[in-house]
Amino acid sequence: MLKRMGVKTGNRNPWLSGNFVPVEKELPLTPCAYTGAIPDELAGGQYIRNGGNPISNRDLGRDAHWFDGDGMLSGVLFRLGDKTGTIQPEFTNRFVLTDVYLSAKTSCRLVRPILPSIATLVNPQKSLITIVLDIFRTLALVILSHLPGSQKAIKKIGVANTAIYYHDGRALATCESGPPMRVQLPELGTAGWYNGKTAEGEGNHKTEKGPDFGGSGPLGWFREWVTGHPKVDPNTKELILYHNTFIPPYVNYSIIQATRKTGTQDNPSHQAHILNRPVPGIASAKMMHDFGVSSAFTIIMDLPLSLDPLNLAKGKRVIDYYPRGRSRFGVFPRYRPQDIQWFETNACCIFHTANSWQTDSADLERQSVNMLCCRLNSAALVYSAGNITPPKYDVPNELQEEEQCRLYFYEFQLSSKGNASTILNQWALATIPFEFPVLRDNMFMSAAKYIYGCSNSGTTFGAGLGSVVKMNSLVKINVETLIARGRRSPPIPIKGCVDMRDINSILASEDPEDPIKVFEMPIGHFTQEPRFVPRRNGTTEDDGWLLTYVFDESTHLSADGEPKEDAFSELWVIDAKTMTDVVAKVRLPQRVPYGFHGNWISQEEIADQRPLDKLRSIPNSKSMDGEGGWKAFLGVLK
Repeated sequence: MLKRMGVKTGNRNPWLSGNFVPVEKELPLTPCAYTGAIPDELAGGQYIRNGGNPISNRDLGRDAHWFDGDGMLSGVLFRLGDKTGTIQPEFTNRFVLTDVYLSAKTSCRLVRPILPSIATLVNPQKSLITIVLDIFRTLALVILSHLPGSQKAIKKIGVANTAIYYHDGRALATCESGPPMRVQLPELGTAGWYNGKTAEGEGNHKTEKGPDFGGSGPLGWFREWVTGHPKVDPNTKELILYHNTFIPPYVNYSIIQATRKTGTQDNPSHQAHILNRPVPGIASAKMMHDFGVSSAFTIIMDLPLSLDPLNLAKGKRVIDYYPRGRSRFGVFPRYRPQDIQWFETNACCIFHTANSWQTDSADLERQSVNMLCCRLNSAALVYSAGNITPPKYDVPNELQEEEQCRLYFYEFQLSSKGNASTILNQWALATIPFEFPVLRDNMFMSAAKYIYGCSNSGTTFGAGLGSVVKMNSLVKINVETLIARGRRSPPIPIKGCVDMRDINSILASEDPEDPIKVFEMPIGHFTQEPRFVPRRNGTTEDDGWLLTYVFDESTHLSADGEPKEDAFSELWVIDAKTMTDVVAKVRLPQRVPYGFHGNWISQEEIADQRPLDKLRSIPNSKSMDGEGGWKAFLGVLK
């Protein structure tokens, strides 16, 4: 089928195969069949998942990385019937109409994406000239998009493919290569870029006064890039985020207050916006994907994984890992980044934090800030996610660790009298692989009892790094119990672990009080990041459901690993308390490729969206590609 479409399939990249293959068809809200009983708490709400889905995809042998691709939102709305009171699931999927997407959509000669692949930037086998030429190709395409005949000028290079959040009447799709993009629910149409005050498409509706992301000056566009993982405080409703750039001070910090009423309450924080506040103490540009936020403190992670175009002048890759370096964690009071305290430990990579909270004490010398995160002890995933063999590093014996990604606990003791900052605890809670962490929303930034995430029961994480890592298990960890156990009998710092069982031993456990519970998918089925939805009037923190997309490879992939034309995914609703029962399965009209992060948007939030005057749309059939001039030159850059 792909060959008939003119797609090059030779030496096909595994990240463009199987259920990683992008989907081309966008569907409006389409009713779905389902089995089981849909919980009443889902009525009127929408589950949405974001992920990379490259539109310029005719060369499947090109460099490709899991982190690449145009943002595509895939959502299930649980529509509540006005008269019947029944719940009808409806699926829709839409590209986020970024500048890059619209320019590529109107450039029919492009066979690969406009932006260089992360795989190109990180590959040790790529020559300097190859990397430079790929970067210049992107620059040329961006410049050409501003010339007469172009359907869409590329003003911002963000692809909005990482996650989706709801804040202050706006649903925002995120990615750290640009500001967030506002989308309209439940149809998932694109409004436009959000600048910290207003979004494109909001027209003359009331907006906030003052500066926006980036501020003024020729380099302001650097500072408007926003982390893919901003945090929304469940109590104050503040949006907390940072801006990671290639120029000093490298990290800037912003807090956007909620200006609309939330239910019957006004904005309870009574704080002013903080915009583009420098975070001191960071000496170079870094690949910084996430951070930690408690109800009172913020944690910035300065890890030895650089993301810096100037690396090319030093004979290094644009993305480069230094295993002999130090991991640095900067902790500061939420509104005072200038009061940052730094903590250092062994090199590692952390792409996702799970939760952060402070241990309050009348004695300031005993106050500490805690963080749970998914810690990798190398950058191997950065390479394997681009189909690249990770380089061999010369690491001293005392720094060597088994290749792993585990749920990890840090406790940072704060100092108020200039004493040395101390990491009181740093160890893993369990040996099992663990990524894509989530928890109950109203427990975020406090001492939550349970963290949920993804794992794999079929292989070790280290073995999985040599191929495409897929997840066939959901895990529930009682972090309260395991942290208490670790405090009573502390594991070896850094390399130690509280629960030493492998995942098969946990699956075999019949202990109803086991602090780790695993929901293993049927053979051939693979899952994605779940989302927790609480039961109304539930009595315990874990009383609710996990929503996750599931794909059955044993049924929907052909013998050569290509998705069948009639392949489809399902949305499963799983009892989050028992971790054994699937209460409902929604059959979707098509596949949802393996992607990144999702969210649950309630019926009340959908109804409370800010008004819009217009949405972005795809230009008419007239194409950038014409005869002669620079349009012909575009073919050279395809």
